[in-house]
Amino acid sequence: MDNLIDIKGVRHAYRTKAGPLPVLDGLDIQVAESEFCAVVGPSGCGKSTLTRLVAGLMRPDEGEVWLHGKRVTSPRKTVGMAFQNPVLLEWRNILDNVILPLEIVAPSMPRRDRVARAEALLEMVGLSGFEGKRPSELSGGMRQRASLCRAIVHKPDVLIMDEPFGALDNFTREDLWQTMRDLRAKEPFTAVLITHDLRESVFLGDQVIVLSGRPARTQYVLDVTLPDDRTIDILYEREAGEMLHILRDQIKIAQGRGAAEAQ
Repeated sequence: MDNLIDIKGVRHAYRTKAGPLPVLDGLDIQVAESEFCAVVGPSGCGKSTLTRLVAGLMRPDEGEVWLHGKRVTSPRKTVGMAFQNPVLLEWRNILDNVILPLEIVAPSMPRRDRVARAEALLEMVGLSGFEGKRPSELSGGMRQRASLCRAIVHKPDVLIMDEPFGALDNFTREDLWQTMRDLRAKEPFTAVLITHDLRESVFLGDQVIVLSGRPARTQYVLDVTLPDDRTIDILYEREAGEMLHILRDQIKIAQGRGAAEAQ
């Protein structure tokens, strides 16, 4: 498969009063078309910086970020983003929140077509009948479902998710993991997920990239070999457990502790 995202030798540092603070150091990542890439690593290792670089919200000090064969040098309208906070507009109902990206990237699209597209996605995630509700009338999990619909309504080249399920309770989080897999089965897209949850990375990912401690490099790449039609129960089977053990050891190494000490 061709790489949709190609990150080559990226280095980046933040300017502080005490001097440069390096966060990425020669980072190399490739994500293929329609692949779901989960990124894990120690806190503060530069995972969120990575998302901003892919979205074109900032440029690296060194190295290159390529998206669909074009170098990323400015913000890209063809990137969808979802965050821990759904950031839905309270003065808009759920339907109008979801169609907002279409108003920006496809202003000539007739409203009936925007509405049809949004309603189809809302049905896929179980929100039919809630189109006219305000965000405050929905639960946290329902707001996050609406946020995911908004992030992909314009069919972006890539969906970037920065800990979108991190603020939810465990049961809601697992329910949304399954929703995400079901949504991808019906509406394929390329995704980069930043997460601290190793179970989440294995369940959702086609590959899991472990970043080293700051300044981050690509420390380890795990190919997830679980079947595409997986359900939450698969996380309790041996194959998933072995992958989680590998990732835990890699995180310990990234934190400065060897795998032997971690056991």
